[in-house]
Amino acid sequence: MTHQIFVPFWGDPELLYQTVDSVRAQTLTDWQLVIIDDQYPDESVAARFADESDPRIIYTRNETNLGITENYREAIRRAESAYITILGCDDLMHPNYLEVMSRVIDSAPSVDVIQPGVIVIDEHGATVRPLVDRVKQRLLAPRSKDETVVLRGEEMATSLIRGDWLYWPSLTFRTETMKRIDFRDGLPIIQDLALLMDIAFDGGSLAFTPEIAFSYRRHGSSASQKTLMDGRRFRDERTYYRLARELAHSKGWKRTVRVATVRLMSRLHAVTELPGVIRHGNGTALKSTLAHIVAN
Repeated sequence: MTHQIFVPFWGDPELLYQTVDSVRAQTLTDWQLVIIDDQYPDESVAARFADESDPRIIYTRNETNLGITENYREAIRRAESAYITILGCDDLMHPNYLEVMSRVIDSAPSVDVIQPGVIVIDEHGATVRPLVDRVKQRLLAPRSKDETVVLRGEEMATSLIRGDWLYWPSLTFRTETMKRIDFRDGLPIIQDLALLMDIAFDGGSLAFTPEIAFSYRRHGSSASQKTLMDGRRFRDERTYYRLARELAHSKGWKRTVRVATVRLMSRLHAVTELPGVIRHGNGTALKSTLAHIVAN
């Protein structure tokens, strides 16, 4: 069964080419790669793929700039395979990625989301272990040496609202689920968590396999880091935690309500970011970060 991989593109062309090469290197060869260029202002990208000889690689360019969320939606609209991956334009699949996904789907055919084991790399491709990733992988992710763990419904929601330990570009999704459950508008900073929580609230499931199959690129000047310095990140997080608490309460999921109310890991994240916000952020960012630490 062909596995569709979408790459919404806006970024460094050289890193995009590395991403595409990582797909070429898959041990399973039944895949299709669709690059959706969101009007990135560099004509060399289109020229590069105009000479593409591999029919599995398709390059398209949006007529207008859609922005990140709408470009994700565009990928989902184009999806035809049973499962899809929306790959970051600077991240890397390991050669075994599709093989690992196939094994998980065979063992848990009704699963909605699959998270493989991930290593983190910097903008130069060197392996790094920032504090946020040590927390994700050692404290928040399910503990499993080699077996796949499946979380469903309340268990999935509680795990994710305790601390989002997933790596969005590395995930494989059931296409039917993604076509049915849309991104929430108004939460651009944490739209990935909001969507995954909605899958959980819908009774969906998440499979985690610890087998390493992906390299996630973390940049020091990433968009998420910028939103910490201007106050948007924690403002949006507080907004979403309140919403998640209400949704969990309506379903009678007491554990999820309790974890969303306490939001311990989210508060601790704000504590660790506070020195940087003091040095590099503005007054709005400082106020937002302090409020995130102490407010209910």
